[in-house]
Amino acid sequence: MQADVRRTRLLDLVRSRGFASLPELAQELDVSESTVRRDVEMLEEAGSARRTHGGVFYSGPSPNLPHFELRHEMQWSKKRQIAKAAALLIEEGDTVILDGGSTTYELAQMLVGRTLQIVTNSLPVANLFMASTTTELILLGGYVHNATGVSLGPYADEMISRLSARRAVLSVAGITQQGLYNSNLLLVETERAMMKAGGEVIIVADSTKFGRQSLAQMCELSEVDKLVVDHEISEAWQKQVQDAGVDLIVAPAEMAIIDRPVSHKAS
Repeated sequence: MQADVRRTRLLDLVRSRGFASLPELAQELDVSESTVRRDVEMLEEAGSARRTHGGVFYSGPSPNLPHFELRHEMQWSKKRQIAKAAALLIEEGDTVILDGGSTTYELAQMLVGRTLQIVTNSLPVANLFMASTTTELILLGGYVHNATGVSLGPYADEMISRLSARRAVLSVAGITQQGLYNSNLLLVETERAMMKAGGEVIIVADSTKFGRQSLAQMCELSEVDKLVVDHEISEAWQKQVQDAGVDLIVAPAEMAIIDRPVSHKAS
């Protein structure tokens, strides 16, 4: 098998499974693990894959869904900043609820390979953890929204009401002084159920969401424990968030070196 064909096949395997071990890939491709490592290094340089303990996970473009396709490159950069900061808030052994937002998906990619329990209503997020040997996955059922690949409605709400988690990480479409919003009524109901099931509620939202209102209000700002945002959030909004009693996490512009994010504790 030619090298470029082999790497394409390797990437297809990792993309379809979300995560794959090095021995598994070597067996599938009928090559040595050292060859797989060299191929993965090249894919890492291209930003398509990422090595972790025990294997490789996909880190390329988001799923081919309208919800992901509409995002702008600049916003994607902000989402990656936020995801890196949010990943540092998750501890080994945590049970974490993840919704189906594009920023949450970026976070999920960074959690692959960690020892966690993941509860999600998102098919794209669930796919990332399907082959992971370190993560327990609980997928919520219900009506699947075709634009986002998330389960919504009474079945999803009932299932999440029977679970409890240490943290719930959710995304929003807009944030105003009145509260947090999303654009789908069924989604808002499911996210409210997720908030009740999570001991700590973490919102991930890029700075463009502030000052925008959407169709349905999810909650008031004061009902959130932590809010992770990129560095372009205005000083006025920083004060607004802190005055609401929310722990504001501002992700630096570049997080090449993994370190604790900047935390602004509300007084």
